[in-house]
Amino acid sequence: MIDIKLIRTDPDKIKADAKKRNYDADKTVDDILAIDAKRREITAYVESMRAEQNAASKKIPQIKKSGGDASELMARMKSISSKVKEKTAELNKIKEQQKTLLLSLPNMPDDDVQAGGKENNEPLHYYKEKPKFEGFKPKDHVELCESLHMIDYQRGAKLAGAGSWIYCGMGARLEWALINFFIDEHIRDGYELVLVPHMLKYECGYTAGQFPKFTDEDYWIANPTSNDKKFLLPTAETALVNLHRDEILSEDELPKKYISYTPCYRREAGSYRSEERGMIRGHQFNKVEMFQYTTPENSDAAFKELVGKAERLVQELGLHYRLSKLAAGDCSFSMARTYDIEVWIPSMGIYKEVSSASNAREYQARRGNIKYRGKDGKLHYVNTLNASGLATSRVLPAIVEQYQNADGSVTVPEVLRKYVGTDIIKP
Repeated sequence: MIDIKLIRTDPDKIKADAKKRNYDADKTVDDILAIDAKRREITAYVESMRAEQNAASKKIPQIKKSGGDASELMARMKSISSKVKEKTAELNKIKEQQKTLLLSLPNMPDDDVQAGGKENNEPLHYYKEKPKFEGFKPKDHVELCESLHMIDYQRGAKLAGAGSWIYCGMGARLEWALINFFIDEHIRDGYELVLVPHMLKYECGYTAGQFPKFTDEDYWIANPTSNDKKFLLPTAETALVNLHRDEILSEDELPKKYISYTPCYRREAGSYRSEERGMIRGHQFNKVEMFQYTTPENSDAAFKELVGKAERLVQELGLHYRLSKLAAGDCSFSMARTYDIEVWIPSMGIYKEVSSASNAREYQARRGNIKYRGKDGKLHYVNTLNASGLATSRVLPAIVEQYQNADGSVTVPEVLRKYVGTDIIKP
């Protein structure tokens, strides 16, 4: 949530930043300011009336004690009490209106983030050359995984519908190898492993910035015996950002660094495109997530660290990829900046994201009331950051396609061999 003080101070910048996202916030900002002015007016009135009440509550006993008549003042107090009650109810309504409007505003993109959508994303650098296949026509990951009995797409669809699959044989071992490799690397780097619930309360999505705007994009679980409605987490970030909700940390505790492995559950609207067959787009996939709580001063360094760690994982796997800086309109609702790591999928001839590293600044912390006490003794909002480290549903296809051989086998990346138990997956 954006600080109301920023909106009061420079509403034109808020409007301009929203336009960088292809989002017209002009009316919303104007409405927020109009409501804010009314809120402050009523607040001042209520406070003055309560001050008068407090003064009268001290004066009335004195009048009675001296034998005077306090009836006129008491009548006045009765009238004031009624007005205070009326104005307080109006004030609460106005506060809710203002809060609703504030929640509808996306985060402000960092100043160096380009305006526009995907068309303005900026590739920053590439790693390795695209793989070349000498003497044979490369297969796509669907054909390879089926021929090697790594993935069962038909039975996955039978069990859960389109966009689902079953890992089997060496496919299951390779998937588990990736997860374990990622976790081991992050623990070695000083991150704390936490295993979070997969069913979350509404407040978790609210703090993350997904709700109330994007409630239709998640799977909801209705409890027939209570009103305790929960949703399936779309990413571990949604849980990790809530670990310290409504808490005050000390500056000495920061940064806090967490990782979590979870399946991720996503509702995907519309039909699947032919290019997204196989594992490229699904309703459930595995991911290891990195998350940091830090001070505003160390926020940029933390972001650089997260990007570097995610890149290192892809590099150690030996995959060709590019790092892209997203334009404002392609950053998610809560994020001030995002870099995507995109691996090359040879059969598609395109890059697909395997990690998004993002900095929310204090946007999520304001929604979740997450603060720290600085060395100055004052309370400040933390900065929250996250990065996939990594999502496996596109890493595995990239490995299979980039490491395929003429005989239909797939070479296992060296860093995974101790987990998989072999250096090559053969037909």
